[in-house]
Amino acid sequence: MRFLWPELLWLLLLVPILIGAYLWLLRRRKKTALRFADLALVREAMTSGGRFRRHVPPLLFLLALTLLIIAIARPAAVVTLPTDHETIVLAIDVSGSMRADDIKPTRLEAAQAAARAFINDQPRNVDIGIVSFAGTAAVVQAPTQNRDDLLAAIDRLQLQRATAVGSGLLVALKLIVPDVEFDLRFSDPRATTREERRDFPLAGKRDAAKALPRPAVPGSNASAAIILLTDGQTTTGPDPVEAARIAADHGVRVYTVGLGTAEGAIIGWEGWSMRVRLDEETLKTISGLTRGEYYNAGTAEDLQKVYRGMNAHMVLQRKETEVTALFAAAAAVFAVAAAGLSLAWFSRVL
Repeated sequence: MRFLWPELLWLLLLVPILIGAYLWLLRRRKKTALRFADLALVREAMTSGGRFRRHVPPLLFLLALTLLIIAIARPAAVVTLPTDHETIVLAIDVSGSMRADDIKPTRLEAAQAAARAFINDQPRNVDIGIVSFAGTAAVVQAPTQNRDDLLAAIDRLQLQRATAVGSGLLVALKLIVPDVEFDLRFSDPRATTREERRDFPLAGKRDAAKALPRPAVPGSNASAAIILLTDGQTTTGPDPVEAARIAADHGVRVYTVGLGTAEGAIIGWEGWSMRVRLDEETLKTISGLTRGEYYNAGTAEDLQKVYRGMNAHMVLQRKETEVTALFAAAAAVFAVAAAGLSLAWFSRVL
């Protein structure tokens, strides 16, 4: 725990001063009572029960004062609170590699089942949008709280050619920050290696910088997040790492889910076949740049666990929060208790 106004903690020096003043008053009152009071009444008042009760209200008041001084210094602590994510965009890969059956029944069908469970588990006040991407990206469902529309959109997903992870990221980001324009150059579809694709960065990078003169702190946008589900093998479209940097500049976190196994699988489609493997490196880079997290799902059961764990992470989040109100409320409780006990036992307020 830390204090936003620590210089005010010097007021705690008043506490030992008040304790000393209270002890002095007790000693003085005792001498006066012995001098003028009837000895029988003094003995009755000085029984163990009486001695204990007369100190309880001042002790409670002292605790209330201590808590109030701490509250004035504005304490802050790391606590687990419901996150204030209001918009979540699911970006789901529907490229041909998602027909691989290393995750049963197929990667796409397993992703659809997990996405349905994730949607049903979200709080009703959260808007959810769905973006699908293959060679290009498209909005399947604009952010909405209507769960029936979202589930129907998941069922409509169909496989297409190529994989443009960067396009999926940027279209998802567009749903969150619709006023920002992205000027992009697509990478050469004939490129076969990551090094070749890097030769085609975002053409509008400088223009995007002009539209955003002061980039946000990565992960600082607490009202929205993107969940990217893919096998991570980009074959066309803008560089996904550059797209992640744009998301980071807008403070939007990207949680990446790697779907597939390290060994991959051989898929066949319309007379051709190829081996598809999970590209974890790119997905980890995307989540790292945006202050999100990377999750690996090697089986359908793993994917379900990932979404359940992600749901808990999206709903509850540990962050530093000012807890002044808690200390002030506790001080009020002790003060009221001190006054109430004093009235009940001695017919006076302290």
